[in-house]
Amino acid sequence: MIVITTPTGDIGSRLLDILLRDADGEDLRVIVRDPAKLPAAVRERVDVVAGSHGDPEVVDRAFTGADAVFWVVPPDPGATDLEAAFSGFTRPAAQAFTDRGVGHVVGVSALGRGTPVAERAGLVTASLAMDDLIADTGVAYRALANPSFMDNLLRQVDAIREKGVFTDTVAPDRKAPSAATRDIAAVAARLLLDRSWTGAGEVPVLGPEDLSATDMARIMSEVLGRPVRYERQGLDELGGTLSGYGLGAGFVQGMVDMMRAKDEGLDAGVRRTPETATPTTFAQWCEEVLKPAVLA
Repeated sequence: MIVITTPTGDIGSRLLDILLRDADGEDLRVIVRDPAKLPAAVRERVDVVAGSHGDPEVVDRAFTGADAVFWVVPPDPGATDLEAAFSGFTRPAAQAFTDRGVGHVVGVSALGRGTPVAERAGLVTASLAMDDLIADTGVAYRALANPSFMDNLLRQVDAIREKGVFTDTVAPDRKAPSAATRDIAAVAARLLLDRSWTGAGEVPVLGPEDLSATDMARIMSEVLGRPVRYERQGLDELGGTLSGYGLGAGFVQGMVDMMRAKDEGLDAGVRRTPETATPTTFAQWCEEVLKPAVLA
């Protein structure tokens, strides 16, 4: 049996679709706060455990009889303490992995381990500590080491449509990897279906190319048939904006520290190989995902 956390999230929902299509003979179970958010056709084909996967009773029940787990810590914008938001949230599951004899866990994490800035990278630093917590249980563990998601740009659809602008905090010419969430889900599915691996380690998910914000603006302009430009936002401005939304101080500082680290090379520590590259180009993603959203 495979247990999927966050089955309605950006990655979890895509993973669930893949497993429902390809996981012949595998029982599937999901943990979800609100089962009504799952399509009725999905609820009919999976075992549903309602509740938070940060709850000890929920994970103990959900992991009973499980061979493998897909683990994602949901974002906690109200967090005042990042250790609590990542490792604290994960500790009940880590105990349940051991108590219930779970063999394999695939988790969503981040690039950065081994880089000079990894210890001061905010949300990423907390995510890497969570990986260590899971690995220390002795379960076979693979952390999906991800760069920024292409899909994050969907949060800026209105600005792209109405103003022809997208923003970030990185230098305009800094090239970095990015990945489509559908490719991350595909890597997770491969690991969950072929559980011949042992030990603990990372699986980098780098996308097929490194691009700068300037490159991305050019590609978006070409695909959308309208000019799109990049505006760099200062880190202080980012922090002020997030605080203005009422987000927790720990989360805000963690986001600012992560974005500073990305501009200092956080995502540049892994070389792209056929094993670490994923197929969706940014141009393809823009054509298939961003363009329909902008035109909607």
